[in-house]
Amino acid sequence: MATILRDWSYRYQWLYDGISRLAALSVGGEGHFRQLALQGLTLHSDIQILDLCCGSGQGTEFLVKLSQNVTGLDASPLSLQRARQNVPNATYVEAFAEDMPFTDSLFDVVHTSAALHEMEPEQLRKIIQEVYRVLKPGGVFTLVDLHPPTNPIFRPGLSVFFWLFETETAWEFLKTDLPGLLRKNGFEVNAPSLYAGGSLQVIQARK
Repeated sequence: MATILRDWSYRYQWLYDGISRLAALSVGGEGHFRQLALQGLTLHSDIQILDLCCGSGQGTEFLVKLSQNVTGLDASPLSLQRARQNVPNATYVEAFAEDMPFTDSLFDVVHTSAALHEMEPEQLRKIIQEVYRVLKPGGVFTLVDLHPPTNPIFRPGLSVFFWLFETETAWEFLKTDLPGLLRKNGFEVNAPSLYAGGSLQVIQARK
Protein backbone atom coordinates (compact mmCIF):
# COMPACT_ATOMS: atom_id res chain seq x y z
CA MET A 1 0.00 0.00 0.00
CA ALA A 2 1.39 3.41 -0.98
CA THR A 3 1.72 6.05 1.72
CA ILE A 4 0.45 9.60 1.29
CA LEU A 5 4.06 10.86 1.24
CA ARG A 6 4.79 8.51 -1.65
CA ASP A 7 1.78 9.86 -3.55
CA TRP A 8 2.88 13.43 -2.87
CA SER A 9 6.43 12.72 -3.99
CA TYR A 10 5.15 11.66 -7.42
CA ARG A 11 2.64 14.49 -7.62
CA TYR A 12 5.08 17.28 -6.70
CA GLN A 13 8.43 17.22 -8.44
CA TRP A 14 10.07 19.51 -5.87
CA LEU A 15 9.37 16.93 -3.17
CA TYR A 16 10.60 14.02 -5.30
CA ASP A 17 13.77 15.91 -6.21
CA GLY A 18 14.38 16.82 -2.58
CA ILE A 19 14.02 13.22 -1.44
CA SER A 20 16.37 12.06 -4.20
CA ARG A 21 19.03 14.60 -3.26
CA LEU A 22 18.73 13.76 0.42
CA ALA A 23 19.07 10.02 -0.22
CA ALA A 24 22.06 10.61 -2.52
CA LEU A 25 24.02 12.27 0.30
CA SER A 26 24.78 8.79 1.61
CA VAL A 27 27.02 8.18 -1.42
CA GLY A 28 28.53 11.64 -1.75
CA GLY A 29 25.77 13.58 -3.46
CA GLU A 30 23.52 13.28 -6.48
CA GLY A 31 26.29 13.80 -9.04
CA HIS A 32 28.22 10.83 -7.69
CA PHE A 33 25.07 8.75 -7.31
CA ARG A 34 24.22 9.18 -11.01
CA GLN A 35 27.67 7.91 -12.03
CA LEU A 36 27.86 4.85 -9.77
CA ALA A 37 26.46 2.24 -12.15
CA LEU A 38 28.49 3.47 -15.13
CA GLN A 39 31.92 3.50 -13.51
CA GLY A 40 34.58 1.62 -15.44
CA LEU A 41 32.64 1.54 -18.72
CA THR A 42 34.03 3.01 -21.93
CA LEU A 43 31.18 4.98 -23.48
CA HIS A 44 31.20 6.83 -26.80
CA SER A 45 28.94 9.68 -27.85
CA ASP A 46 27.25 7.61 -30.57
CA ILE A 47 26.17 4.64 -28.43
CA GLN A 48 22.49 3.91 -27.87
CA ILE A 49 21.43 4.26 -24.22
CA LEU A 50 18.04 3.42 -22.74
CA ASP A 51 17.12 5.10 -19.46
CA LEU A 52 14.62 2.55 -18.16
CA CYS A 53 11.89 3.91 -15.86
CA CYS A 54 13.35 7.35 -16.42
CA GLY A 55 10.84 9.23 -14.28
CA SER A 56 11.15 12.97 -14.64
CA GLY A 57 14.63 12.74 -16.11
CA GLN A 58 17.09 13.05 -13.22
CA GLY A 59 19.23 10.21 -14.58
CA THR A 60 18.53 11.14 -18.20
CA GLU A 61 20.10 14.54 -17.59
CA PHE A 62 23.38 12.81 -16.76
CA LEU A 63 23.16 10.26 -19.58
CA VAL A 64 22.74 12.87 -22.34
CA LYS A 65 26.18 14.19 -21.37
CA LEU A 66 27.62 10.81 -22.32
CA SER A 67 25.71 10.07 -25.54
CA GLN A 68 23.70 11.90 -28.16
CA ASN A 69 21.39 8.88 -28.50
CA VAL A 70 19.49 8.57 -25.22
CA THR A 71 15.94 7.21 -24.96
CA GLY A 72 13.91 7.53 -21.79
CA LEU A 73 11.10 5.05 -21.15
CA ASP A 74 8.44 5.36 -18.47
CA ALA A 75 4.81 4.32 -18.01
CA SER A 76 3.77 7.62 -16.41
CA PRO A 77 2.59 10.39 -18.78
CA LEU A 78 3.14 12.98 -16.04
CA SER A 79 6.72 11.86 -15.46
CA LEU A 80 7.46 11.93 -19.19
CA GLN A 81 5.97 15.40 -19.50
CA ARG A 82 8.36 16.57 -16.79
CA ALA A 83 11.27 14.72 -18.39
CA ARG A 84 10.68 16.40 -21.74
CA GLN A 85 10.74 19.78 -20.01
CA ASN A 86 13.78 18.98 -17.89
CA VAL A 87 15.86 17.18 -20.54
CA PRO A 88 14.57 18.04 -24.02
CA ASN A 89 17.59 16.57 -25.86
CA ALA A 90 16.50 12.96 -25.35
CA THR A 91 13.82 10.81 -26.97
CA TYR A 92 10.95 9.60 -24.79
CA VAL A 93 8.65 6.60 -25.05
CA GLU A 94 5.59 5.90 -22.91
CA ALA A 95 5.46 2.17 -22.22
CA PHE A 96 5.76 -0.46 -19.51
CA ALA A 97 9.23 -1.78 -18.80
CA GLU A 98 8.02 -5.38 -19.03
CA ASP A 99 6.69 -4.84 -22.58
CA MET A 100 9.04 -2.48 -24.39
CA PRO A 101 8.18 -1.40 -27.96
CA PHE A 102 11.75 -1.78 -29.25
CA THR A 103 13.35 -4.17 -31.71
CA ASP A 104 15.78 -6.81 -30.52
CA SER A 105 19.42 -5.89 -29.93
CA LEU A 106 18.91 -2.12 -30.19
CA PHE A 107 20.77 -0.64 -27.20
CA ASP A 108 24.40 -0.70 -26.10
CA VAL A 109 23.48 0.22 -22.53
CA VAL A 110 20.27 -0.08 -20.55
CA HIS A 111 20.38 1.87 -17.31
CA THR A 112 17.91 2.03 -14.45
CA SER A 113 18.15 3.73 -11.10
CA ALA A 114 16.12 2.91 -7.97
CA ALA A 115 13.15 1.58 -9.94
CA LEU A 116 13.27 -2.22 -9.84
CA HIS A 117 12.29 -2.38 -6.17
CA GLU A 118 8.89 -0.96 -7.15
CA MET A 119 8.07 -4.02 -9.25
CA GLU A 120 6.16 -7.15 -8.34
CA PRO A 121 8.32 -10.31 -8.60
CA GLU A 122 6.73 -11.43 -11.89
CA GLN A 123 7.12 -7.93 -13.32
CA LEU A 124 10.77 -7.93 -12.33
CA ARG A 125 11.38 -11.24 -14.08
CA LYS A 126 9.72 -9.99 -17.29
CA ILE A 127 11.65 -6.71 -17.18
CA ILE A 128 14.97 -8.53 -16.95
CA GLN A 129 13.98 -10.69 -19.92
CA GLU A 130 13.01 -7.59 -21.91
CA VAL A 131 16.26 -5.84 -21.05
CA TYR A 132 18.18 -8.85 -22.29
CA ARG A 133 16.17 -8.83 -25.51
CA VAL A 134 16.70 -5.16 -26.37
CA LEU A 135 20.42 -5.15 -25.54
CA LYS A 136 22.97 -5.75 -28.26
CA PRO A 137 25.27 -8.76 -27.79
CA GLY A 138 27.96 -7.53 -25.41
CA GLY A 139 25.68 -4.74 -24.20
CA VAL A 140 25.47 -3.85 -20.52
CA PHE A 141 22.57 -3.53 -18.10
CA THR A 142 23.66 -1.03 -15.46
CA LEU A 143 21.56 -0.55 -12.36
CA VAL A 144 21.57 0.83 -8.87
CA ASP A 145 18.90 -0.20 -6.37
CA LEU A 146 18.22 -1.17 -2.79
CA HIS A 147 20.02 -3.90 -0.88
CA PRO A 148 19.74 -5.24 2.69
CA PRO A 149 22.17 -3.09 4.73
CA THR A 150 25.37 -4.83 5.77
CA ASN A 151 26.06 -2.11 8.34
CA PRO A 152 23.48 -2.27 11.17
CA ILE A 153 23.65 1.50 11.60
CA PHE A 154 21.82 1.93 8.28
CA ARG A 155 18.95 -0.45 9.04
CA PRO A 156 16.75 1.92 11.11
CA GLY A 157 17.06 4.69 8.52
CA LEU A 158 16.16 2.37 5.66
CA SER A 159 13.16 1.05 7.59
CA VAL A 160 11.88 4.58 8.21
CA PHE A 161 12.38 5.43 4.53
CA PHE A 162 10.41 2.35 3.51
CA TRP A 163 7.64 3.16 5.96
CA LEU A 164 7.31 6.72 4.63
CA PHE A 165 7.80 6.26 0.90
CA GLU A 166 7.77 2.64 -0.23
CA THR A 167 5.33 -0.23 -0.70
CA GLU A 168 5.46 -3.96 0.04
CA THR A 169 7.41 -4.56 -3.18
CA ALA A 170 10.47 -2.85 -1.68
CA TRP A 171 10.49 -5.21 1.31
CA GLU A 172 10.11 -8.17 -1.06
CA PHE A 173 12.91 -6.85 -3.26
CA LEU A 174 15.34 -6.99 -0.32
CA LYS A 175 14.86 -10.77 -0.26
CA THR A 176 15.62 -11.08 -3.99
CA ASP A 177 18.95 -12.45 -5.20
CA LEU A 178 19.19 -9.95 -8.04
CA PRO A 179 22.57 -11.15 -9.42
CA GLY A 180 21.23 -14.71 -9.40
CA LEU A 181 18.06 -13.66 -11.20
CA LEU A 182 20.10 -11.84 -13.84
CA ARG A 183 22.35 -14.88 -14.37
CA LYS A 184 19.31 -17.12 -14.68
CA ASN A 185 18.16 -14.95 -17.59
CA GLY A 186 21.44 -15.12 -19.49
CA PHE A 187 23.50 -12.23 -18.11
CA GLU A 188 27.12 -12.39 -17.01
CA VAL A 189 27.25 -10.72 -13.60
CA ASN A 190 30.04 -10.03 -11.14
CA ALA A 191 29.34 -9.49 -7.45
CA PRO A 192 27.48 -6.21 -6.85
CA SER A 193 29.30 -3.20 -5.45
CA LEU A 194 27.71 -2.01 -2.21
CA TYR A 195 27.39 1.55 -0.94
CA ALA A 196 25.74 3.43 1.92
CA GLY A 197 26.39 0.74 4.48
CA GLY A 198 25.32 -1.91 2.02
CA SER A 199 21.86 -0.40 1.53
CA LEU A 200 22.55 0.29 -2.16
CA GLN A 201 23.78 -2.23 -4.72
CA VAL A 202 25.33 -1.38 -8.07
CA ILE A 203 25.37 -4.06 -10.76
CA GLN A 204 26.76 -4.21 -14.28
CA ALA A 205 25.32 -7.21 -16.12
CA ARG A 206 26.59 -8.04 -19.60
CA LYS A 207 24.64 -9.82 -22.35
